[in-house]
Amino acid sequence: MAISAHPDRHVDHQERDDLTRELFERRLQTPTELVHSIDERIVELYLPLSDGMARRYVNKGIEEEDLVQVARLALVKAISRFDVGNGGSFAAFAVPTIAGELKRHFRDHGWMVRPSRRVQELRIAARTQRQQLEQELGHTPSRAELAEQLGVPTEALAEADANDSSFRPLSIDAPTAGGDETSLGAAVAVTDPELEQVCDHVALSAALRDLDDRTRRVLLLRFVDEATQRDIAEELGASQMQVSRMLKRTLADLRERMDDERDAADVTTDVPAHRAG
Repeated sequence: MAISAHPDRHVDHQERDDLTRELFERRLQTPTELVHSIDERIVELYLPLSDGMARRYVNKGIEEEDLVQVARLALVKAISRFDVGNGGSFAAFAVPTIAGELKRHFRDHGWMVRPSRRVQELRIAARTQRQQLEQELGHTPSRAELAEQLGVPTEALAEADANDSSFRPLSIDAPTAGGDETSLGAAVAVTDPELEQVCDHVALSAALRDLDDRTRRVLLLRFVDEATQRDIAEELGASQMQVSRMLKRTLADLRERMDDERDAADVTTDVPAHRAG
């Protein structure tokens, strides 16, 4: 549901509150099927409030348009729940309702990497407690001071602080803290020869599956146990020449099979997305 109504003129808070109370009282006397137009008018009056609350959360990992819609839907929910007979203003009721929906939306959809509920709750408690300690101590509390106040280990607090990046992780193209032109990705990247050989290992594993037990035993003795061709021949009851020919033939066959595996993988990668299925 998208809400796109806009107020037709500016009204101050007192005028808005008076008009809102009048609209809610009229709403009580209107048949259910006809209250829609009254609700639309109340929405128009409070769109600046709901949109302003949504924009407080901009640049924290969720698109502004999504936040605005969540806040506006929360406004509609507040209208349906408000009891004009309780004597309070609708604004005082709507604000915590909208704030709660925005926070719930962040809890459910705002994490790139979702931490445990324990970490989320500690993160919120730490933020509130930090503000209180700043006023009491006259300076920004250290992690140790904050952890002591919360009654948790400093390691747990460090884990909660580290999850701030779970909303919007750092880009690997971001510059490092040193101020030079080195990117974060370049700073953490390493050349791993073993990783580069993964495709070869996969292709070799597939090729080895088709060999008979005797041939696999010869390869194991030669390339794992590093036995000589003479030792292998003695174990198999064959001549050294036969072992040599078997190894030469098997290695040539494995190379051919591995080449076929790589070619098949390249073809699959090159298939356009709409044909890959």
